[in-house]
Amino acid sequence: MKPARLSLRSRIFAYMILLILVASILIAIVTIKQYREQSREYHDRRLDRKQEQVQSHVEHLINKETTYVVNAENLGYIFQDRDAIYKIADILKLNINLYSLEGDFIITSDTSIRSENIVECLPAKVLNGLQDSEEKKFKDESIFVNEIEYQSSYNIITDAKSKPLGIINLQFEVDDSFENELNEFLARLAFAYLIMFIIAIAFAYYVSRYITKSLKKIGEKLDQTRFNKRNEKIIVENAGEEIFNLITAYNSMIDELEESAVKLAKSEREQAWREMAKQVAHEIKNPLTPMRLTVQSFQRKFDPNDSGIHQKVDEYSKTIIQQIDTMSNIASAFSNFAKMPAQQNEMLNVVEITRLAMELFNESYINYSYDEEEIIAKFDRTQLIRVITNLVKNAIQAISDDRPPRIDVRVFEENNMVIITVKDNGIGITKENEPKIFEPKFTTKTSGMGLGLGMVKNIVETYDGSITFTSEENEGTTFRVSFPKN
Repeated sequence: MKPARLSLRSRIFAYMILLILVASILIAIVTIKQYREQSREYHDRRLDRKQEQVQSHVEHLINKETTYVVNAENLGYIFQDRDAIYKIADILKLNINLYSLEGDFIITSDTSIRSENIVECLPAKVLNGLQDSEEKKFKDESIFVNEIEYQSSYNIITDAKSKPLGIINLQFEVDDSFENELNEFLARLAFAYLIMFIIAIAFAYYVSRYITKSLKKIGEKLDQTRFNKRNEKIIVENAGEEIFNLITAYNSMIDELEESAVKLAKSEREQAWREMAKQVAHEIKNPLTPMRLTVQSFQRKFDPNDSGIHQKVDEYSKTIIQQIDTMSNIASAFSNFAKMPAQQNEMLNVVEITRLAMELFNESYINYSYDEEEIIAKFDRTQLIRVITNLVKNAIQAISDDRPPRIDVRVFEENNMVIITVKDNGIGITKENEPKIFEPKFTTKTSGMGLGLGMVKNIVETYDGSITFTSEENEGTTFRVSFPKN
């Protein structure tokens, strides 16, 4: 089973919401990235300032305050002298670690950090980074101590003659104000997005409904378009160019359809009359032939002196009268078929009228039943009798010779509709003949012109009713006539 396809309005609505969601996500991603970039630049500049300040304090310590000989071997003593490393770290609010040029640890300003995070020997990437840097500086990745983030940088310490003495490592706590600001901003942004999303849903619903309003009207008109009736044109005000072109094309199609319907109706009427004329001519020729032969035979064999002349005249007369009656019946049948029954606003008891129609038949195997004594409906008395008698005659003519005949006529009410059923146990209708059963001049009998069921259908549909049938070959047929009570 194929999944149900979404309507155009639903798709427009979904696409607009999806577009807003994607735009919101992209804005959030760009915002977070921008904040983090600003945070990184801020901390890099802060680290550079710290480095400059430390460099200034170190130069002052080495060149003016220390009493030790300034060389690589005395570097630890220089920074320990009068707690210099602790003073610098306290002033600048950072941690200082001191390493030799080979990367061996010498001293730190914070023993608590040394016990957990001090590197006893600098890794090769730090030494290579310092070696490759023109400024003799290297920024390492941030480290975390007790869930606190620290930035770390390495500088080479030199004496007054720019001779390398050692490596100083600076570590300071990363300011989380940017992260807090980011979280606050995202919270505000989420609230703004929520309000915007609610507004967007309402706006998308309105826009999608407005866009598809004209299309929906066109769709309804297309569903109502029928070939056999007059169709209304579509009139939509303030339609867009595409919708206007579609409406124009539809209205043009309606004009062409009406012209085609008129031409087809005219052609069908002409064809129907041609067929009817052929049928009338054929049916009239059938009795004319025996009439001609009878007259010619009478003319050849007429003898006034014949003692049995009066008997022969009576026989010839009966034969001619019989054929004349046949022609009269043919004319009456075609006349009744061609005559459209006029709608009479006559309220009658269908049960009683059906009973009157059944009195025309004396066959003992015809049974009549009804659910109520009185079912009132609007129908023409004569036409209703004609419907019932034609169906019963059709059932009688369908009787099979290999079993006892039975015909059941029933009248009842169902969903404010009058239902008349005529059921027989006759020969039934073949699958091949079922589509043609209501066609004029179609018949499976050796006699008759096949106009009875066509006339019944014509009468019933005039009163907004319908006639259907179910049949099983060699089992029987049930005709069902239904029409509204009023």
